[in-house]
Amino acid sequence: MNRRELLKRSAALGLTAAGSLTLPAAAAATFDAAAERAALNPLAPPANASIPVAFLISEGAVVIDFCGPWEVFERVNIPGRKYDAFSLYTVAESAAPVTAGGGLKITPNYTIANAPTPKVIVIPAQSPASEATKAWIRNATKNTDVTMSVCTGAFVLASTGLLSGKAATTHHGAYVDLAMQYPDIHVQRGARFVEAGNLATAGGLTSGMDLALRVVERYFGRDVASQTAALLEYQAQGWLNPSSNAEYAEPIRQTVNHPICAICDMEIDRSLSSTYKVKTYYFCVKEHKQIFDASPDKFAGE
Repeated sequence: MNRRELLKRSAALGLTAAGSLTLPAAAAATFDAAAERAALNPLAPPANASIPVAFLISEGAVVIDFCGPWEVFERVNIPGRKYDAFSLYTVAESAAPVTAGGGLKITPNYTIANAPTPKVIVIPAQSPASEATKAWIRNATKNTDVTMSVCTGAFVLASTGLLSGKAATTHHGAYVDLAMQYPDIHVQRGARFVEAGNLATAGGLTSGMDLALRVVERYFGRDVASQTAALLEYQAQGWLNPSSNAEYAEPIRQTVNHPICAICDMEIDRSLSSTYKVKTYYFCVKEHKQIFDASPDKFAGE
């Protein structure tokens, strides 16, 4: 999914066994901070069972958003443990095949009517959730250790009301959309992931892998999480520092030669523009042009 399509999706949601990693010295403090966070907020895995993880999918689900965390959880290896660390399955509203991003066809393992009770839920960017699916998320989250969204999956989680009054993040191109649609959510710019009780939200795309590694860390400790990352040959260290998306903390500044969307700071579609007080403004998707046209003084900075 390109960035424009990702924005279209967010707007549509309501606006019309390897060894341990060796870390460089500069990351040592961050690593120690992660250990401190894990000590303060650990999760207890069951002694005699796997941790059930439900991946909620619907049409257009962004593949890396759920396949990245899937690979993380699937690769966790605990020597001497009788059961796999995690038991993974897909869940959809119906048993019909789901067409994910790029045309990938997936037949769900379960429906929301018969899915096993999860301890972890992963919600990738996807189509808007039905009322039945939102009810399933709300009910299942009463008993989860972690219900996590990835990228603009945050809009699905937000639509349940569970994020009301809490801090959350999403893809950096959807910060404005999330804040406008859900003003009671404290949108965190520049966050790789945000944890709020048993809810967690990741930034865009690969951020979901970092949040999944953080969940592994909370269950089994930093050594197991780092071994999992090494097994995956995943060298990014965002899971050690939830603030590591700092480059997105401040809005992008446009130039004459590089105009950006007047609403969300994303790349523009030059066919979408409006003129206000003799100045031309561009937009990435038609929904953002509509928002601007309704209240141009709010976004024009005049």
